[in-house]
Amino acid sequence: MADGHTKPETMQETDVIELLLAQHGMIRNLFDEVEQAPADRRQEAFTRLVRLLAVHETAEEEIVHPFARAEIDGGEGVVDDRLAEEREAKELLQHMDEAGTEDRDFTKNLLMLRAAVEAHARSEERYEFNKIIQHTTAAQRRAMGAGVKAAEAMAPTHPHPGTESASKNLLVGTPVAMMDRARDAIRQALGKRS
Repeated sequence: MADGHTKPETMQETDVIELLLAQHGMIRNLFDEVEQAPADRRQEAFTRLVRLLAVHETAEEEIVHPFARAEIDGGEGVVDDRLAEEREAKELLQHMDEAGTEDRDFTKNLLMLRAAVEAHARSEERYEFNKIIQHTTAAQRRAMGAGVKAAEAMAPTHPHPGTESASKNLLVGTPVAMMDRARDAIRQALGKRS
């Protein structure tokens, strides 16, 4: 799979909304891939899904939500609702990531996760993204897009429930991201040897 599919920070889109909408599409495609993967390929596809969800949500929490909170009418409530949705999904995703794809409840949990993530994405698109478009210029959205890509390049690659605010992400983000990326490298090295 191309880097754009596994590393969202390398995507070509520059407008923050176009970038995030494209990532929502990538997430839906990865859910399809995990669901359809044979048992021996499911963990690889799920690992890509976990990474994309983790970096996507971190970037939204650091860049998009603070802007929406400050600049759109009712932003506090809109963002608080999105953060509650994100936390629930992160908790399930963390459990699934730790249990692995061999867990007997994996398929059931994957379907629950997909439903939650897709509902969350629809809510973001309807209540947050549309209002951001109304309150920004193209230049502002490009600047936010650059910020999202930078945040995604440094984001943790696994879910960390409880870090749904920008300040918490910034406080724990870099050390956690470094640990996640080291863990990913170790898992990949061990997987190649077996």
